[in-house]
Amino acid sequence: MTFYGFILLVHIIAAVAGLGASFAMPLVIKYPKTVEQAKFALLLNKHIEKPVKYGSIVLLLTGLILGFLNLDLFKHGWYIASLVIYILVQPIVAGILPKRLKQMEQILAEHNKEDIPEAYQVLNSGLRPFNWIIHGAAIILIILMTIKPF
Repeated sequence: MTFYGFILLVHIIAAVAGLGASFAMPLVIKYPKTVEQAKFALLLNKHIEKPVKYGSIVLLLTGLILGFLNLDLFKHGWYIASLVIYILVQPIVAGILPKRLKQMEQILAEHNKEDIPEAYQVLNSGLRPFNWIIHGAAIILIILMTIKPF
Protein backbone atom coordinates (compact mmCIF):
# COMPACT_ATOMS: atom_id res chain seq x y z
CA MET A 1 0.00 0.00 0.00
CA THR A 2 1.31 3.42 -0.91
CA PHE A 3 1.38 6.32 1.55
CA TYR A 4 -1.36 7.98 -0.52
CA GLY A 5 -3.45 4.80 -0.31
CA PHE A 6 -2.95 4.66 3.46
CA ILE A 7 -4.07 8.28 3.91
CA LEU A 8 -7.08 7.57 1.68
CA LEU A 9 -7.96 4.55 3.83
CA VAL A 10 -7.75 6.66 7.01
CA HIS A 11 -9.90 9.29 5.28
CA ILE A 12 -12.58 6.72 4.46
CA ILE A 13 -12.54 5.24 7.98
CA ALA A 14 -12.89 8.75 9.44
CA ALA A 15 -15.86 9.38 7.15
CA VAL A 16 -17.61 6.20 8.24
CA ALA A 17 -16.88 6.73 11.95
CA GLY A 18 -17.46 10.47 12.06
CA LEU A 19 -20.26 11.03 9.60
CA GLY A 20 -21.99 7.77 10.44
CA ALA A 21 -22.17 8.57 14.15
CA SER A 22 -23.52 12.06 13.43
CA PHE A 23 -26.70 10.58 11.98
CA ALA A 24 -27.56 9.01 15.36
CA MET A 25 -27.35 12.22 17.38
CA PRO A 26 -30.70 13.81 16.46
CA LEU A 27 -32.49 10.50 16.93
CA VAL A 28 -31.14 10.08 20.45
CA ILE A 29 -32.56 13.38 21.69
CA LYS A 30 -35.82 13.15 19.75
CA TYR A 31 -37.63 10.45 21.73
CA PRO A 32 -37.24 10.99 25.50
CA LYS A 33 -40.53 11.40 27.36
CA THR A 34 -39.24 12.28 30.84
CA VAL A 35 -36.59 14.59 32.23
CA GLU A 36 -34.43 11.61 33.27
CA GLN A 37 -34.64 10.13 29.78
CA ALA A 38 -33.77 13.51 28.26
CA LYS A 39 -30.77 13.89 30.59
CA PHE A 40 -29.56 10.43 29.62
CA ALA A 41 -30.11 11.21 25.92
CA LEU A 42 -27.98 14.36 26.21
CA LEU A 43 -25.27 12.40 28.02
CA LEU A 44 -25.36 9.72 25.35
CA ASN A 45 -25.18 12.42 22.69
CA LYS A 46 -21.99 13.77 24.28
CA HIS A 47 -20.42 10.32 23.94
CA ILE A 48 -21.57 9.99 20.33
CA GLU A 49 -20.20 13.46 19.61
CA LYS A 50 -16.60 12.36 20.33
CA PRO A 51 -16.13 10.14 17.26
CA VAL A 52 -17.99 12.77 15.23
CA LYS A 53 -15.53 15.49 16.30
CA TYR A 54 -12.44 13.36 15.88
CA GLY A 55 -13.66 11.89 12.61
CA SER A 56 -14.44 15.36 11.30
CA ILE A 57 -10.98 16.68 12.16
CA VAL A 58 -9.29 13.61 10.67
CA LEU A 59 -11.45 13.99 7.55
CA LEU A 60 -10.29 17.55 7.02
CA LEU A 61 -6.63 16.80 7.72
CA THR A 62 -6.48 13.68 5.54
CA GLY A 63 -8.43 15.43 2.80
CA LEU A 64 -5.92 18.26 2.76
CA ILE A 65 -2.98 15.83 2.92
CA LEU A 66 -4.42 13.98 -0.08
CA GLY A 67 -4.66 17.33 -1.87
CA PHE A 68 -1.06 18.23 -1.11
CA LEU A 69 0.12 14.77 -2.14
CA ASN A 70 -1.81 15.12 -5.39
CA LEU A 71 -1.97 18.84 -6.23
CA ASP A 72 -4.13 18.00 -9.25
CA LEU A 73 -7.05 17.60 -6.80
CA PHE A 74 -7.11 21.37 -6.30
CA LYS A 75 -8.09 21.67 -9.98
CA HIS A 76 -11.22 19.53 -9.55
CA GLY A 77 -14.54 21.17 -8.71
CA TRP A 78 -15.74 18.25 -6.58
CA TYR A 79 -12.67 18.55 -4.33
CA ILE A 80 -12.96 22.32 -3.91
CA ALA A 81 -16.74 22.08 -3.43
CA SER A 82 -16.17 19.45 -0.73
CA LEU A 83 -13.78 21.73 1.16
CA VAL A 84 -16.19 24.68 0.85
CA ILE A 85 -19.17 22.62 2.07
CA TYR A 86 -17.12 21.30 4.99
CA ILE A 87 -16.12 24.83 6.01
CA LEU A 88 -19.66 26.19 5.60
CA VAL A 89 -21.21 23.66 8.01
CA GLN A 90 -18.59 24.17 10.73
CA PRO A 91 -20.38 27.13 12.38
CA ILE A 92 -23.40 24.86 12.85
CA VAL A 93 -21.44 21.80 13.97
CA ALA A 94 -18.95 23.57 16.22
CA GLY A 95 -21.05 26.54 17.34
CA ILE A 96 -24.81 26.41 17.08
CA LEU A 97 -25.49 22.76 17.96
CA PRO A 98 -23.22 22.56 21.04
CA LYS A 99 -24.60 25.86 22.35
CA ARG A 100 -28.21 24.71 21.96
CA LEU A 101 -27.49 21.31 23.53
CA LYS A 102 -25.86 23.05 26.49
CA GLN A 103 -28.95 25.27 26.85
CA MET A 104 -31.16 22.18 26.79
CA GLU A 105 -28.99 20.60 29.48
CA GLN A 106 -29.29 23.71 31.63
CA ILE A 107 -33.07 23.82 31.23
CA LEU A 108 -33.30 20.22 32.43
CA ALA A 109 -30.96 20.89 35.37
CA GLU A 110 -33.19 23.73 36.55
CA HIS A 111 -36.45 21.82 36.05
CA ASN A 112 -37.87 20.07 39.13
CA LYS A 113 -40.69 18.07 37.55
CA GLU A 114 -40.65 14.82 35.60
CA ASP A 115 -42.28 16.21 32.44
CA ILE A 116 -40.03 17.72 29.82
CA PRO A 117 -40.28 21.52 29.91
CA GLU A 118 -41.65 23.42 26.93
CA ALA A 119 -38.44 25.46 26.57
CA TYR A 120 -36.51 22.21 26.07
CA GLN A 121 -39.01 21.04 23.46
CA VAL A 122 -38.75 24.33 21.58
CA LEU A 123 -34.94 24.16 21.48
CA ASN A 124 -35.04 20.51 20.50
CA SER A 125 -37.42 21.10 17.60
CA GLY A 126 -35.34 24.14 16.61
CA LEU A 127 -32.38 21.81 16.03
CA ARG A 128 -34.20 20.00 13.23
CA PRO A 129 -33.34 22.43 10.39
CA PHE A 130 -29.68 22.47 11.43
CA ASN A 131 -29.59 18.67 11.49
CA TRP A 132 -31.12 18.58 8.00
CA ILE A 133 -28.43 20.96 6.78
CA ILE A 134 -25.49 19.05 8.25
CA HIS A 135 -26.83 15.65 7.22
CA GLY A 136 -27.66 16.94 3.76
CA ALA A 137 -24.12 18.32 3.53
CA ALA A 138 -22.70 14.96 4.66
CA ILE A 139 -24.66 13.15 1.96
CA ILE A 140 -23.53 15.64 -0.68
CA LEU A 141 -19.91 15.22 0.48
CA ILE A 142 -20.19 11.44 0.22
CA ILE A 143 -21.65 11.76 -3.28
CA LEU A 144 -18.93 14.20 -4.37
CA MET A 145 -16.16 12.01 -2.99
CA THR A 146 -17.60 8.86 -4.52
CA ILE A 147 -18.62 9.85 -8.03
CA LYS A 148 -16.40 12.94 -8.52
CA PRO A 149 -18.91 14.51 -10.91
CA PHE A 150 -16.92 17.60 -11.95
